[in-house]
Amino acid sequence: MFNVRLPLIDQLLPFVQAHPLLFIALALASAALIANEVHGSVTGGKRLGALEAVRLINDRDALIVDVRPNADFKKGHLLNAVNIPLAKFGERAAEIGKDKSRPVLVYCALGSSQVEAAARLRALGHAEVYQLKGGMNGWLTASLPVTAK
Repeated sequence: MFNVRLPLIDQLLPFVQAHPLLFIALALASAALIANEVHGSVTGGKRLGALEAVRLINDRDALIVDVRPNADFKKGHLLNAVNIPLAKFGERAAEIGKDKSRPVLVYCALGSSQVEAAARLRALGHAEVYQLKGGMNGWLTASLPVTAK
C-alpha cells in the first residue's frame, strides 16, 4: 500500500563501510558533546541559554561573575559583570557579595571553567548559581551585546 523508500537510509550503510574513520570521528564527537552536557548538568547545576540568562538578569537582578582571565575580560564582557579569574577565585570570592539568596550567573569563555566556579559558590552558601550555556561564546553567538568598559 505505502511503499516509501528513504534514499538516505539506503546510502548510510555503504557510506559507513566506505568511510569508517569519518563515522568513528562523528560518533566520538557526538559522545563528547553528550558527555559534556551530562557532566555539566550533574556537577555544575542548571545551565541557562543566553536568552534565559537575559531574563534572569533583568527580572531578578542576578549578580554576574566572569571567571575568565583579566585580559579577556578587558576585551569584552557582559554589562555589570564582576571579573574574578578562576585562578584567584579562592582569595577573591568574598567580593561576590553577602546576599547569598541573590541569583548568581557564572560564565567563562566556552563553558568549562565555570563548572568549578559554580561549585565553589554553592559551597560558600549561594543558593542559586547558574552557568551560562556555552559561556561567552554562547552569548556572542546569540548576538547579545558586550561591553569593554
